Amino acid sequence: MTTENPRAEKVAVVEEVTGRLQAATAVFVTEYRGLSVGQLANLRRSLRSAGGEVKVYKNTLARFGARNAGLVALNRPLDAEAAAEIVRIFTEVIIAPAASDEAMAIVAARKNLRLLIADGLPDARAAGV
Repeated sequence: MTTENPRAEKVAVVEEVTGRLQAATAVFVTEYRGLSVGQLANLRRSLRSAGGEVKVYKNTLARFGARNAGLVALNRPLDAEAAAEIVRIFTEVIIAPAASDEAMAIVAARKNLRLLIADGLPDARAAGV
């Protein structure tokens, strides 16, 4: 964590998130607010029967854990300036809705760095989704 003197409980949560992300085969990150108690319970049951689980973390702590695990997710297109900064840190995966040609070239120059373009995914906040 980058804050000075973080509480031990928060450090433990960040370490848990980091470990879970590093060990996971697949991860789905979503906003759970808006789900009814019954819908969340059904989701938990469904995932548990498939060997998965639902885990809720504070956004900031999850973000620190993801960064520690080498994951970067953006909610806007990746541009060359951001790409140049991101490749300077330990990163394995960058997820973005789009990327400029310059950004893709910067990422492609790194041997073990992957760029996942997640454009076209439905917005869960939209009506009917």
